[in-house]
Amino acid sequence: MSSIDDNVNIQLDNTQKELLLNNLDADGRLSCLKAFKVARLIGKKPKEMSAVTKSLGIKITNCELGVFGKLKFFDPNIEVYKNLKESYNGAKQLECKILFEEARNSSLKTVGSTVKNSDIEVTNCQLGCFRERKGKVAKTK
Repeated sequence: MSSIDDNVNIQLDNTQKELLLNNLDADGRLSCLKAFKVARLIGKKPKEMSAVTKSLGIKITNCELGVFGKLKFFDPNIEVYKNLKESYNGAKQLECKILFEEARNSSLKTVGSTVKNSDIEVTNCQLGCFRERKGKVAKTK
């Protein structure tokens, strides 16, 4: 999966680098949720975080919506699934930002579990990690 900003190199000062490095997990990766936090701390836009981390050789991991990483998810929530389908005219692709907003009505884990285990594809990562995800197998109809 290539990021949106594969050819962008964002330079950080030492303080910014330290803030980022202090938020890495034990494997030296930056989780999805911490990437949003770090963006605020270092004065960058969330969509720049993929380029920021790539320029330092760091990977973003554990997408809260299940696109990449090793987070454990629950079974899909059929009510959340029906609401997403009804609210967005049966769309098979929904932007990451929309799904994060929808999580306000339940939880990010519930929305992530539903998306991960359904035919809904996440597009346009807010962190710049991807635009579209290809090849997902539908599990819920």
